[in-house]
Amino acid sequence: MVDDFALNRWFCGEVLPLERVLTAFIHRNWRVEADLADLRQEIYERALMGARSGLPQHTRAYLYTIARNHLINRAKRAQIVSIDLVADLERLDDGFDRLSTERVLDARDELRRVQRGLEALPPRCREVVRLRKVEGLSTREVAQRMGIGTDTVEKQMTLGMRALVDFMLGGAGRVRRHDGGACGRKAVRP
Repeated sequence: MVDDFALNRWFCGEVLPLERVLTAFIHRNWRVEADLADLRQEIYERALMGARSGLPQHTRAYLYTIARNHLINRAKRAQIVSIDLVADLERLDDGFDRLSTERVLDARDELRRVQRGLEALPPRCREVVRLRKVEGLSTREVAQRMGIGTDTVEKQMTLGMRALVDFMLGGAGRVRRHDGGACGRKAVRP
């Protein structure tokens, strides 16, 4: 299990520098421009969750694999299949029953767990996550509705999603506002 400081250092030092190329990759493979920021955030979340068990040797390949798989899964769920993805989708094994009782029960349990995690968030953070992820509003729309700046919305969204991921992975799900390994901050040594 990778500690939070090492995970944050890896993310800031190796993943965030790839943001421009990751965004270009998503843009080339996903036609709905309004989804780009959300897709990138979801890919980051999956990268962080996966890296908790061990940091990858090849971050770029790791991130592209996650991005590719996420886009394919998202296209399948939405039943939006672009011509570029048809070949990849046909190669995937769809050997599960979408309506099986076990899958439905698992999904309900996971939904209840997400709801508990959301309820544990501070009120403003919870409202931002709810408006963005449940209501599907854009960052700008959330900022206008709540009367706060877009930077605040993005920060609250990041804090809330990190806490929610932590909760879903069995942690306490607490919002950590000031951890010593935040991106862009230098560690202060005594």
